[in-house]
Amino acid sequence: MAKAFLEVTTEFTYDEESAVCDKVNIHEFGKAFLPVFYVLVSALGLLGNLLVVFAITKGGRQKSITDIFLLNLAISDLLFVISLPFWASYVIRGWTLGNIACKIISSLYYVGFFGGMFFITVISIDRYLAIVQAVFSFKARTVSHGCVTSLGVWSVALLVSVPHFVFNQKTEEQCTSVYPDHLKKIWPIFCMAEMNVLGFLIPAFVISYCYFGIIRTLLACKNHKKTKAIKLILVVVIVFFVFWTPYNVLIFLDTLKNYELVDKCNTSMDHAMHATEALAFSHCCLNPFIYAFAGEKFRKYLHRLFLKYCSCLCFCGPCSQYQASSLTTTPESMLSSNPTQNTSDQEASAIL
Repeated sequence: MAKAFLEVTTEFTYDEESAVCDKVNIHEFGKAFLPVFYVLVSALGLLGNLLVVFAITKGGRQKSITDIFLLNLAISDLLFVISLPFWASYVIRGWTLGNIACKIISSLYYVGFFGGMFFITVISIDRYLAIVQAVFSFKARTVSHGCVTSLGVWSVALLVSVPHFVFNQKTEEQCTSVYPDHLKKIWPIFCMAEMNVLGFLIPAFVISYCYFGIIRTLLACKNHKKTKAIKLILVVVIVFFVFWTPYNVLIFLDTLKNYELVDKCNTSMDHAMHATEALAFSHCCLNPFIYAFAGEKFRKYLHRLFLKYCSCLCFCGPCSQYQASSLTTTPESMLSSNPTQNTSDQEASAIL
């Protein structure tokens, strides 16, 4: 649950000012819409990201740095979606699980949120190095470097989530932030700025710089795969901005309420917060498709897993025939395994 949403929820649920602002309809709308949405996103996110984790860990081949980052991105999204059913219950019945559970579930959300954003950013940097800085990447893009980078990302995600673990607590039927008197005016604004800057602006800048640098490099080379790679890059960038920009704009506007620059009784803004939050949270369901399933290497992981477990279920017939035919050398497999493969083809493969 994003901090902005928690504050909006408590505002129209418990705050005396909410009665003056007449936000009962917003509360009823959120109570009807958000639990269903949270459960749906949680189910789809669990399915897709667990499949990514399963395919990478059980793929049976030596892992690459890309696999390390995709695995950690999936784990981040899993932490995020695991927290959503608890927020669904919170919207309906209030918080009934106690203070420790409030801190733990809040931390799961924030660690998953920031971890997911950071790993999306790291994946874009990794692809940039593989294509734009191809010579340097031979030494830099190793599994050991990927593990160290992942540990660093998790450390930063945990660090920025610590304040939420410290200040979030159960008060009556709420799970919300409770600040000391000397931090009540400053800390909420700091947390909102943290969401905007660390959770969107910096990742957006890095992602844009890396992927447009990749596009320039691909356009300059002769590659039969570059058109497909460029289309995939554009999908990644456009989806990121379409899903996250509106929500972050609303978080920023909600921050302005603390300075009374935005009307606190603006009910249309509260409705917009629900809509943009729903759009942003859906992104974790798409990550497996635009980062993992779209890649040729990952599809091969799934293909091998399918054949492996299919052979366990049926010992003859169509399955065994399918497995035999799949092991036949094809022109595509010859191309990908040819040691004299064109460098530009290898560059496009970093995307695909």
